[in-house]
Amino acid sequence: MSKATKSAATCVGIPLPIVKLNRAVLLVGISTAIIIQQPLITTALFFIILSAVVSGKNGSLIYIIGSRIFAKQNLNAPKEDPKLMRFNNSIAAILLGGAQIAFLADSPLTGWILSGAVAVAATVALAGFCFGCFLFYQFNLQRYKFFGSKQSTFDGMQEEA
Repeated sequence: MSKATKSAATCVGIPLPIVKLNRAVLLVGISTAIIIQQPLITTALFFIILSAVVSGKNGSLIYIIGSRIFAKQNLNAPKEDPKLMRFNNSIAAILLGGAQIAFLADSPLTGWILSGAVAVAATVALAGFCFGCFLFYQFNLQRYKFFGSKQSTFDGMQEEA
């Protein structure tokens, strides 16, 4: 395998324009839902994000749309680790799922707070600090300390370096 082929094979991440699109969709969708007080928008976002968590990029509506919209930019764009993207989407799905339970339990304030937490995290990430990325790093660091490198996602990252 040539060096160019090996390099291309290790760059199978999520292009940054799609990552930013994912964050923007969450921010705009949740903000709109809060402004017009429509929990069904958060329900739709929950299912969109949940499909990405369960199926990865092939099951992500945002990835599919972003791949088409940003086709040219994606070719040379920096990539994000798919494990990191799935971790971030998992947190969003958990919070949005909790919001759906709160809305169904007739506790809309709790639902809006949980949804708002996702919007705040997306806003902060778009501004340059990914809180989910920080949690992912801390999670893997602690897992490495407890279980060693065989159980850690650091293995895959070290092989690519």
